[in-house]
Amino acid sequence: MNKKHITIAVAVGVILCAGLGFLIYSLWQEKAEKEELLMLAEMDKREMENEYASFAKQYSEMKTQINNDSLIAQLDKEQQRTEALLEELRQVKATDAAEIRRLKKELATLRQILRSYVHEIDSLNRVNEQLRNENQQVKAQYTQATQTITNLSTEKETLSEKVAIASQLDATGITMVGQNKRGKKARKIKDVKKFVVSFVISRNITAQAGNRSIYVRITKPNNEVLTNGGTFAYENRNLEYSAKRDIEYTGEATKVTVYWDVNEFLSKGTYRVAIFADGHNIGNASFNYEK
Repeated sequence: MNKKHITIAVAVGVILCAGLGFLIYSLWQEKAEKEELLMLAEMDKREMENEYASFAKQYSEMKTQINNDSLIAQLDKEQQRTEALLEELRQVKATDAAEIRRLKKELATLRQILRSYVHEIDSLNRVNEQLRNENQQVKAQYTQATQTITNLSTEKETLSEKVAIASQLDATGITMVGQNKRGKKARKIKDVKKFVVSFVISRNITAQAGNRSIYVRITKPNNEVLTNGGTFAYENRNLEYSAKRDIEYTGEATKVTVYWDVNEFLSKGTYRVAIFADGHNIGNASFNYEK
């Protein structure tokens, strides 16, 4: 083999080596690119799985935030659909481009649906919060109004009590004189044939004007009442009285005199006079007869 042939053979060998090397490099690079694409596809699939799982979790959480049965049923349906698509995705290979694209479109649709439910529930919660605030305000206003009414009722009752007390009649200047059979003042109790009780109903502009029945009750030293059997109402019971006088009261001072004819034995001691009107005890006095 001459020098020329050797040179050609060497050149061909170099070319073949270079071509083989390029082919090997190309194959290696193509393998690396495929591995990288596969890794990216796997990462993309995992991200999709995570997003599907996140959507399913959000649906589950949203159901606990509301009390609307119809809306809860819709959320439950979407959650089941999301979990079903997640299961499909887990069964699909990352290299199945057609299925990955389909499930990615489904994911985009689910994302839009989820956003609409988030917006709806957020609006519903805002309305509910507003209603709760308004309800609390109404309750506070009702409580305040109730307290005001209670206070007014208490004030009215207090005022009514004060007016009732202020309007009660008052008997003053009470006297009781025992007269003998000649109509003169008796010196001894055994000579008394008639008791004359006099007093004044004081002036009271707050008392209602009109007819009044005045009851006089005379009690002997032994606490027996000088009476003919007549009674009047006082503190849920009936009391015997000695004498009764009907008067017309105008609000001005009114003098009243009543009489009691003695028809029984009278003993020495303290005699008590109590005067009543309108169901109230309006005056009291005591008188001693020692002879």
